[in-house]
Amino acid sequence: MNNEELFEGIDDTESLAQKYLGVSLTKFLVLIILIFGAGIYIGLLLYGTNSLQVYLGLQDYEGYLQGEIHRLKDENAELQKEYFELKEISAK
Repeated sequence: MNNEELFEGIDDTESLAQKYLGVSLTKFLVLIILIFGAGIYIGLLLYGTNSLQVYLGLQDYEGYLQGEIHRLKDENAELQKEYFELKEISAK
């Protein structure tokens, strides 16, 4: 048996993906494309314009609510003052 006969049975046409990962090149490329696609999609969800718009909208709404809290506290103080004045008058 010579060296040529030994090497005839070896299939050296395997791609690098088949050789090192055990999958065909097309499956490997599809997997890579899916991973990149999922990464881009998640990146857009987290850092895209919609997320930024929602965040800025929530900041504006928080400012509005803080203003409402101060306004209602002032109104409550006035109404309590009026209530205690009326209670004092009715007690006499």
